[in-house]
Amino acid sequence: MTTPYNIPASEQQFEFEIKRSQFICYAAPAAHREAADHFIRSIRERHPQARHVCWAYIAGAPDTTVMSMSDDGEPSGTAGRPMLKILQYSGLGEIVVAVVRYFGGIKLGTGGLQRAYSDAVSGVLDNLPLTLKVPREPIQFCYDYNLEAIVRHVLSHYDIADEQLNYQQQVSISLQIASTQVAAFKTELTNHCAGAIKFNE
Repeated sequence: MTTPYNIPASEQQFEFEIKRSQFICYAAPAAHREAADHFIRSIRERHPQARHVCWAYIAGAPDTTVMSMSDDGEPSGTAGRPMLKILQYSGLGEIVVAVVRYFGGIKLGTGGLQRAYSDAVSGVLDNLPLTLKVPREPIQFCYDYNLEAIVRHVLSHYDIADEQLNYQQQVSISLQIASTQVAAFKTELTNHCAGAIKFNE
């Protein structure tokens, strides 16, 4: 995915009670599967007495295939799937949610469980602090010293990060640029420098 998307800026918690069952939902950033798995394990360790710790995650951009879910002993399809569905509708990326349930002795039925787990995730998302993730691509190129001012001028018009310079016979530069700007940047730089830029593909 090349367009920017929102991700959690930090952990968030939301809890409520239905028919004496306590539900505690946690949300956290998860840039990859390992981060999501680690977070789910940490929630289990915090709540060793809990009857269920159900979870869902999208570990990457909103359109990634790296997503998963678990009912953790609840009837099939009553927890993980509704939780994941809320995440998918939210348009968020790099997110993991885990819902801890302390059973209160009264069964909620499949419809009641689906609503409860959906509401838990919706509730935690309502107050979740977000930050914008801009997908980037690495670019490396080199140029002669007399082109420094032109290169600087072009760079100032683009969303650039992690810039590293190396001054030898030529100036070589590596940076991360917003994915949506790569083609325009290369074209503009090549035109302004009359083709005297060498890109390292």
